[in-house]
Amino acid sequence: MSTIELRHLITEYLSHIDDVSFLKALKTIIESKAREEVYHLSPEQKNRVELGRDQLRHGQTIPQEELQQEIDQWLSSK
Repeated sequence: MSTIELRHLITEYLSHIDDVSFLKALKTIIESKAREEVYHLSPEQKNRVELGRDQLRHGQTIPQEELQQEIDQWLSSK
């Protein structure tokens, strides 16, 4: 699939998404790629990253398959 086809497909998908938090997260990702500069985290984001690292260090993780099931359930309820 070409770059142009991918852009068109993504644009089509985006036109059907109403989840504001998801769209904001996607906007952040796109902005970071478009600027090609160092991304600076907010204090809240830094705290969330540190929390995630602590959870990883303490084995508080779930298998990928279980996570995918949770995502699939969440998506099917929307």
